[in-house]
Amino acid sequence: MGGTAFFVDNTIFYGLKLTILEPKPVTAKIIAVLVATIVSYVLNREWSFRTRGGRERRHEAALFFLVSGVGLVLSSAPLWISRYVFRLETPDVSLVTQEIADFMSAQIIGTLIATVFRFWALRKWVFPDEKAESGSVRPAPTPDSTEEAA
Repeated sequence: MGGTAFFVDNTIFYGLKLTILEPKPVTAKIIAVLVATIVSYVLNREWSFRTRGGRERRHEAALFFLVSGVGLVLSSAPLWISRYVFRLETPDVSLVTQEIADFMSAQIIGTLIATVFRFWALRKWVFPDEKAESGSVRPAPTPDSTEEAA
């Protein structure tokens, strides 16, 4: 699931960044992450977490997209910092340096931070394990305990 979303993110990010959104890489990244998030929801719901959850789909989807919104900020922030705080963009640096910095900040650092956060948050809030959440785990009765109760 993550690999597919990563592929979608990369394809759209570079497709936009190298064409119509060349002067706006952060906008290209945000659009790419939004599309990849939709793909990720469908794949996570139907594949990764199909046996977890139990919420209404609307509630689950709302939580998923809320968590993904935080992930969007986390994945875009390193690129924004690289470009606009560290000024790793042409003409301040070479085109090669700019592209390496964009790749490292957006596709490696940003994706890694957002992936760790999303995985944790999806397991905790969006697709929780109902058995662990119920808190009503009772030990199975032993043969001796049922005889004593009778």
